[in-house]
Amino acid sequence: MPPSTQGPLWRVYLVFLVPMVLSNILQGLSGTLNGIFIGQMLGTHALAAVSGMFPIVFFFISLVIGLGAGASVLIGQAWGAREPHKVKAIAGTALMLGALIGVAAAVLGVVFARPAMQALGTPLDVLDDAVAYARVMLLIMPLLLVFILFTQLLRGVSDTVSPLMALLLSTAIGLALTPALIKGWLGLPPLGIQSAAYAGLVSYALALGFLCWRLARRGSVLAFDAEMRAALRLDRAILGKVMRIGLPTGVQMVVISVSELIILALVNGHGSQATAAYGAVTQVVNYVQFPALSIAITTSILAAQSIGAGRVDRLGAILRTGLWLNLVLTGALVLLGYALSHHLLGLFLTQAEVRLQAEHLLHIMLWSILIFGFQAIVGGLMRASGVVMVPMAISIFCILGVQLPAAWLLDARFGLPGIWIGFPVAYVSMLLLQTAFYRFVWRHRKIERLI
Repeated sequence: MPPSTQGPLWRVYLVFLVPMVLSNILQGLSGTLNGIFIGQMLGTHALAAVSGMFPIVFFFISLVIGLGAGASVLIGQAWGAREPHKVKAIAGTALMLGALIGVAAAVLGVVFARPAMQALGTPLDVLDDAVAYARVMLLIMPLLLVFILFTQLLRGVSDTVSPLMALLLSTAIGLALTPALIKGWLGLPPLGIQSAAYAGLVSYALALGFLCWRLARRGSVLAFDAEMRAALRLDRAILGKVMRIGLPTGVQMVVISVSELIILALVNGHGSQATAAYGAVTQVVNYVQFPALSIAITTSILAAQSIGAGRVDRLGAILRTGLWLNLVLTGALVLLGYALSHHLLGLFLTQAEVRLQAEHLLHIMLWSILIFGFQAIVGGLMRASGVVMVPMAISIFCILGVQLPAAWLLDARFGLPGIWIGFPVAYVSMLLLQTAFYRFVWRHRKIERLI
């Protein structure tokens, strides 16, 4: 049995969670700092243009995260069974698939950036800036997606420190380079709204290079040695298993991103100030979600490793520990978010009326992130055993059949705040249905290895 599944579970969780939460914070910090720089140095108009790009970037990232989740389950089981050759084969197939998705995103970005922004209802006063930013962001997708996928795969072999160090480097470079490119400091060309995207290109390239160096130096199972390079191909058998678990998860993530596009289109109908408020609220909510998402990922990894090691008796304890930690950690951040909402949103928004509007929207849905975390943890445990179709169907139903109709109907009745009420309605529905499936169906299944 691997060391990562030994010892008191709360301690095992924390060993995973501390680097992972810090990694997620650093990953989000890059976007947050860009939002602060753009909002403070270029104004609300520029922030609205950048905010319109969030759902499109999230679309491709969501797809890769879903596939990475499937690959991580297989890697976790292979690592738990102490089969490093299978770990390399799974990782090689996953990385090649991520690179191909990134290339597709780059091509689509060059050709369809303007029609996509127009279809989202981007306000005309920020359309040109939004299109320019979108094209650059999508061009760097191959690099970004491979980097994100690589960090996911490392967590499957219990390495959460290497992704943290790489993200720390990436964030530091972005912190220095974005404002320098906005204003043209140190002889650099002033790139305005595109500065954040170009800074991302440089920072992710250097971070990925550092990650490869560190893994080689540590002799990691995922270091780019000769065996790993030979595994960089689409193995049909492995690809089928990755897709079996990852594609439903990816579809679920894509549906979430599509729903965000629809939500953004509804928000855009209220003008550029509402779009800027949407962007600021999204930034704050992301940070509150980080512990919940990290706990769900850790639950899935620990469960997969335990299944691989033949210790299915630990699954119940893994779930209970994850739920308890979500209550404590995410709950504390929700309370902090309410207490500091005015100051947090002020980091992004300089106009008082827009900040007050964003604060009201944040207060409507912030509490529901705790509910979101509970259902994500239950789903993560079931995914570790390869059960993904029903949890996916539940999530998609709650998004398409509950959240979007509620947002549309409540928008017509209450205006902009009504759109945000759809989030807690959907999350509560997800938790009820996921829990019912877990208690009455999943717990009675026989759990076996997938690879």
